[in-house]
Amino acid sequence: MTGTQRIWPIVLILAIFSSPLVVMYLYQVIDSVASPDPGSLIPGRIDVSNWRFLWERIDTGRPTIWEVTFNTFIFASTTAFLVTLCSTTAGYALSRLNMPGRPYFLGGLIILHAFPTITLIIAIFIILQAVGLFDTLVGVILVKTALELPFGVWIMKGFYDTVPWEIEIAGVQDGASRFRVWWELVIPQVKPGLAALLIISFLSGWSEFILPLVLAPGSSTQVLSTFMNAVIQDDATADFGLFKAIGLYYSIPVIVIYLIFQKQLMNIYGGGTKG
Repeated sequence: MTGTQRIWPIVLILAIFSSPLVVMYLYQVIDSVASPDPGSLIPGRIDVSNWRFLWERIDTGRPTIWEVTFNTFIFASTTAFLVTLCSTTAGYALSRLNMPGRPYFLGGLIILHAFPTITLIIAIFIILQAVGLFDTLVGVILVKTALELPFGVWIMKGFYDTVPWEIEIAGVQDGASRFRVWWELVIPQVKPGLAALLIISFLSGWSEFILPLVLAPGSSTQVLSTFMNAVIQDDATADFGLFKAIGLYYSIPVIVIYLIFQKQLMNIYGGGTKG
């Protein structure tokens, strides 16, 4: 039996288990541009009114979709930048410096990452109110960054562990400073990890719901996830066609990013995890 013949049964099994998900997405696309009859699974006439949120304000008391999209982009991109920046430096220190208590610090990173966000939400809420950052996008960005850092630092530490010491020793012997060696010789070696971490952190920020909902409930700080929640809650009779169209609009950037950067995302598993 050839390799192709062996893999076809696996592909068939995966296709069968994936078919409900594919059908669900297919109906989401169809229902966003069609008006089926009540109780019918057959698509009705083409109706683009579900996409009216693109050119008109759904509610006078709610921001436009473009304002919300801008908030979401700022939230996700700033979080990704801060997580990547801090993880790049902290991961290098943990990989290269023989600091006291280093194994315990690494263990603490894993423990912090294991804490569910919801268990910390009350304490975070009180802290943001005390420092005046409650109901601000800056406050939510700082909280999201802090919660994502343990994962980012651990991942980058693993990538730095795979870089041979000889590269840095050669740079130092040639008269370069430690910072120049790190910037010009080490960073290029871990670029796949940086790219993967940046993309994953962006997608995590883009899909975040709990933190913006609890810590930034005002309309001016809404992101797409909380905007969708407000749309489905406000109406006595829920407009599911509108809700599905907004959901499709919300998911398109994620799908595009996965399709374009799937190779870079797989590099997140390329780093080692030496202690």
